Amino acid sequence: MSGYPREVIALLLPGVYAPQDDTELLAEALREESPPPGARVLDVGTGSGALALEAARRGAEVTAVDVSRRAVWTARLNAWLRRLPVRIHRGNLFGPVGDRTYDVILANPPYVPAPDAGRGPRGRSRAWDAGRDGRLVLDRICRDAPALLRVGGVLLIVHSALSDPELTVEQLRAAGLKAAVVRRRWIAFGPVLRSREEWLRRSGRLGASDDREELVVIRAERVR
Repeated sequence: MSGYPREVIALLLPGVYAPQDDTELLAEALREESPPPGARVLDVGTGSGALALEAARRGAEVTAVDVSRRAVWTARLNAWLRRLPVRIHRGNLFGPVGDRTYDVILANPPYVPAPDAGRGPRGRSRAWDAGRDGRLVLDRICRDAPALLRVGGVLLIVHSALSDPELTVEQLRAAGLKAAVVRRRWIAFGPVLRSREEWLRRSGRLGASDDREELVVIRAERVR
């Protein structure tokens, strides 16, 4: 669990995405946001539940969603073991929670560009594979999240610079939000990027000498 406190997560079922540098970067942005006790927080694609628990520890009213059954059970067990009240639903993005609005929405979606295999990602790869441009889920979040924010509410998204942060900002601004990149971090290639490094270079997404990946956090606020 590189870069993220181990004490937050008590267990991790097989096949569930482990908190890593992107989790920590988003957690830092959440801590800086400092939502007040009782604030409504939604964590979409919660995985192990690390970010949901981070928000719950600060007194937020937290709801979490994941499409993976194993992730849902992992998050539920971690919340139970930490004695933190988090509502955790299984579903696709905002499907289970579309009738509510939130003060903060957290998103660490799949964002790694993947060669087109003629079908969508399956199994464990659903946690990271996001189509040839890395935006299979990002575009849906940019489209659907703004309507779930209260006035003054904030969306925090973490993803790779390989997935076009400028387009994320552009789409969120087009939806009426005030959006900008607020955090950046360079990290070494992980196993997933190393496994497709040659394809990423051939497709022009990585330069010949690139040996690190840049992560970004985008903050988007509904101002009216």
